[in-house]
Amino acid sequence: MANGLKSLLTVLWIGGLWIVGVLVAPILFKSLDARLAGNVAGQIFRGIGWLGIVAGAYLLVYWLWAEGLRAFKEAKLWLVIGMLVCTLINQFAVFPIIAGIKPGLSQAATGVFGGGLEQWHTISSLIYLVQALFGAFYVWRDAR
Repeated sequence: MANGLKSLLTVLWIGGLWIVGVLVAPILFKSLDARLAGNVAGQIFRGIGWLGIVAGAYLLVYWLWAEGLRAFKEAKLWLVIGMLVCTLINQFAVFPIIAGIKPGLSQAATGVFGGGLEQWHTISSLIYLVQALFGAFYVWRDAR
């Protein structure tokens, strides 16, 4: 059962990352006005973030339980840790900043030194990309 749950959570988390980032978000921004698309995408990204926290915690415990301290010698554990760290940074650091900027959104929100919505979206997107790449490597390594 533990192995089945590991596989299911892996598919949901990593597959979800790729589907949301490559398919869902671009379709939203092509189909809806930017503000509505951003609000819907934000909710979806928060949802996949919570799924990632649950899945990442389970995978971390699974690999430590299955491999013991030897797990720290395996790339799979470090990829899970990296993905989980990316999820936590986006979920609890970057997303709240973006949510705080949105209500006062204007051209002045960017300021002289940046820090506006575009900059934080870029940071979040880069973190998400790193997380998705870690996930692809994890799937690749786990299949071997």
